[in-house]
Amino acid sequence: MNPVVGLDVAKGESQVQAFLNKSKPYGKSFSIKHTREELDHFIGFLKEIEEVTGKMPMIILESTGHYHTPVIQYLEEQGVLYILLNPIIS
Repeated sequence: MNPVVGLDVAKGESQVQAFLNKSKPYGKSFSIKHTREELDHFIGFLKEIEEVTGKMPMIILESTGHYHTPVIQYLEEQGVLYILLNPIIS
């Protein structure tokens, strides 16, 4: 399995959708606020996916000016790999 989690980043919150494999969503999408408490919950969600698949999921998100900054800083603090896409390319 190749799990990925897509984040649709907006001002102050992100919409989250996980996929275990191509075209195989994991659960329903949900939103998280860009607070330490909710980002900690997000890391717990990533670990849940890791338990199911045996791999930590890759996080994919678009660069959104400065809105993505707190998410990226938190992911880097936690050692979580991510791909930051330029919206023109995506």
